[in-house]
Amino acid sequence: MNAPAKLTDVTPRTVEFKLDNQTIHAFEGETILKAAKRHGIDIPHLCDKDGYRADGNCRACVVEIKGERTLAPSCCRSAVAGMQVQARSERAIKSQKMVLEMLLSDMPDVGYKWNEQDESQQHGELSDWAARMNVSVRPALKTLRREQPKADLSHPAMAVNLDACIQCKRCVRACREEQVNDVIGYALRGAHSKIVFDLNDAMGDSTCVACGECVQACPTGALMPKTQTGSQLVDKKVDSVCPFCGVGCLLTYKVKDNKIVGVDGRDGPANHNRLCVKGRFGFDYAHSRQRLTVPLIRKTGVPKDPAALQDLNRDSADWSSVFREASWEEALALTSGTLKGLRDTHGKKSLAGFGSAKGSNEEAYLFQKLVRTGFGSNNVDHCTRLCHASSVAALLEGVGSGAVSNQVNDVAHSDLIFIIGSNPTSNHPVAATWMKNAAQRGARIVLADPRVTDISKHAWRTLQFKADTDVATLNALIHTVIEEGLADEEFIRTRASNFEALRENVKDYSPETMSPICGIPAPTLREVARAFAKAKGAMILWGMGVSQHVHGTDNARCLIALAAVTGQIGKPGSGLHPLRGQNNVQGASDAGLIPMMFPNYQHVTNKAAHGWFEKFWDTKLDDQPGYTVVEIMHKALAPDTDPHKVRGMYIMGENPAMSDPDLNHARHALASLAHLVVQDIFMTETAWLADVVLPATAWPEKTGTVSNTDRMVQLGKQAIEPPGQAMPDLWIIQQIAKRMGLSWRYLGEHNGVAAVYEEMRQAMHATIAGITWERLQRESSVTYPCLSADDPGAPTVFLDRFDTTDGRVHLVPADIIPANERPDAKYPFVLITGRQLEHWHTGSMTRRAAVLDAIEPIATASLCGDDLTALGLSPGDVITVQSRRGEVVIHVRRDDGTPSGCVFVPFAYHEAAANLMTNAALDPFGKIPEFKYCAVAIHRNGVAAVASGYGKN
Repeated sequence: MNAPAKLTDVTPRTVEFKLDNQTIHAFEGETILKAAKRHGIDIPHLCDKDGYRADGNCRACVVEIKGERTLAPSCCRSAVAGMQVQARSERAIKSQKMVLEMLLSDMPDVGYKWNEQDESQQHGELSDWAARMNVSVRPALKTLRREQPKADLSHPAMAVNLDACIQCKRCVRACREEQVNDVIGYALRGAHSKIVFDLNDAMGDSTCVACGECVQACPTGALMPKTQTGSQLVDKKVDSVCPFCGVGCLLTYKVKDNKIVGVDGRDGPANHNRLCVKGRFGFDYAHSRQRLTVPLIRKTGVPKDPAALQDLNRDSADWSSVFREASWEEALALTSGTLKGLRDTHGKKSLAGFGSAKGSNEEAYLFQKLVRTGFGSNNVDHCTRLCHASSVAALLEGVGSGAVSNQVNDVAHSDLIFIIGSNPTSNHPVAATWMKNAAQRGARIVLADPRVTDISKHAWRTLQFKADTDVATLNALIHTVIEEGLADEEFIRTRASNFEALRENVKDYSPETMSPICGIPAPTLREVARAFAKAKGAMILWGMGVSQHVHGTDNARCLIALAAVTGQIGKPGSGLHPLRGQNNVQGASDAGLIPMMFPNYQHVTNKAAHGWFEKFWDTKLDDQPGYTVVEIMHKALAPDTDPHKVRGMYIMGENPAMSDPDLNHARHALASLAHLVVQDIFMTETAWLADVVLPATAWPEKTGTVSNTDRMVQLGKQAIEPPGQAMPDLWIIQQIAKRMGLSWRYLGEHNGVAAVYEEMRQAMHATIAGITWERLQRESSVTYPCLSADDPGAPTVFLDRFDTTDGRVHLVPADIIPANERPDAKYPFVLITGRQLEHWHTGSMTRRAAVLDAIEPIATASLCGDDLTALGLSPGDVITVQSRRGEVVIHVRRDDGTPSGCVFVPFAYHEAAANLMTNAALDPFGKIPEFKYCAVAIHRNGVAAVASGYGKN
């Protein structure tokens, strides 16, 4: 990626004024309170919070301004030149103390938010300021205390204790203006005024999405996480990164007695203190009683039965009937000895490895190095093959880089935000807040998706195109731009190639011709195309709804072309952003955990790259691409006569027995392996088919880096110790390598994580050369490309040239390719799969988090009201959804955003595994399966499996 152009620094104008007879400088428009804070001058304040709009309602921060009759709230008053302010005058202090005393007098006798250094300060910031101002409550005021409201404990995650509420309205601003969820309001008047949820509902019955922004904002504990009501004294706080989606929110773990008891958002560049329900309340999976704590070996004579996975209850299943405990030495010896024997007997292609996008960059790098140098082939892959492989293929082809051009929060500079094939409020909730904030400021959101999802509430236009008609829809937009003379001719002339072929290809894709195919009125298609082309900045964000098709690469090619012909790339507020699904899917891909690429996307067939890595690793390397996830499953079922039959596998932190398409086929393949080693923190569905199970560490138990969807390399630090004999993943990989004859020596704490990172940095010098381990220790998060120690990183790339050989964007025309399987009389519905807000990936972590499991405990299939009526169904009924490959029995819910003729099923539920039905047909370029489209039938009735009870910790 090319570095950004240097921007001219603009020094903010300042004004000089006096505060308590001290001359200080404020930035133009800065409030007195903020200027005072910057100069280390304390003024009491309760309603003000950094990053929030000032509200000025608590009046604890009043100051005296010379020449003015009344005191002024310093949080709302801007400093002006020559102003003379007294925050410590007798009059100001008397008023500040009076406010604090009156608020304190209404507090309950026992509070909810102890100061972590002093348990006597039980009303949080209010107690803290009262102590600092030497305020105590007169008995007479306590006799006038308000009638204390009853507690609302209806929500699984949060307690509402309005007896501690000071009506500062931080929670209202947190909900409405920061997260833009519009749940919390302020109702009634005078002495009856209060905080309410929706229409004065109980919090648990409201539309609250449990982001927890309100509890982090609340200064007194009126809103608190249930895990932290009571004493707030903790042993330590540890800074880390959220272990869930690719947004990469920085957070702080609160730890007591080696257990995480709470999580706060941290001011990271991707989240600025914000979190979602998973990041804030999904932490207790690490303490689940179902954690693996000792190495396991399959008992002699116990067969691998993939069919048994259908009826296995995760909560009550006892592994002791299948496995026996073993020492680490025995388990590692069996693992490496058997894998080495298979390699030496059947050849290097007989082994394969699946690494993890849930671990660290260092683990991903070392895992792929083990497979390439120890196993001897490039048969290594991970979940990117199942999410954005087609996007990466198109981006590498078109712009020369598989990463995003602009960061999510760059939508703040966009006039138009084009979201396609993504449900950001569920899949990337904090990223969605930046989009909603932009809409509040006037940006126009266009949602293009077969499903009308929650972000549509904030959209200017919603293009609900028919499932599988992405190319038709996008080509119609490109046609309009070119036909109506809206193309950026200068950009095309100087920075694009193959435009004439694209122009010729889209001639037949007019909106009028495509409208019957995609289902969007032609005038609407033209209106959106014009708005996109004319916008000062237009940004495209997409998800797996674009990529998980047999034409996923073509879908992404169309997005690249739309951005290029309008010149909407290579500048702030414009560009291409495939939203990454797992916390380190970007980093794992960058680190080389893919079968056709060395680290930093250097193709294994490239002689120069191949030679460089052979020298760097001092090992002979395979010069042919390895097999992908789905191909490995096929090769596991190949006949014994196939010289490239896969016979042994090492799987770290992945669960293909739940995540692969056509699960019956995938599970059969895994069970057919001569030797399967699974390294994980739980007995996943894949682990039940293993020969050896190695207990690993959860994210809060390790130190390492991850790279988020914004190209930020971020450092997470170990917060807690692992349970039992569970060992760090980095240690396990090195132990297997040692026993397979590799002479690695990564010295240092945390199993040499810094040494591994330094080696990885050398392997990826073209992008992260300037991001040293020491720098990450200081800064926590650095954006790449970053090529030197003083390079701040490049949040926006392609400003001058693209990373292709000629520096131009390569336009690739795309035509309509239908889905591999179409609905018919027997299977009349289309199945769409995806994620939910509360659950993530295959559910192995989130369904073992008590709060998340309580909010969404059972699997559901979503149908629109019209289809429910036509099928004679009501919400809550049980249905059987059946494809040509498998079926699930599941409860139905109503969702009018799901189009007629389609059914949406989340894939996190073992007891109703959506991927039993999905189609393994592959995109020919990205080799990604067609998860987002297959034909199914829906039948009334069936016996739904009992929820697995993961959340019972």
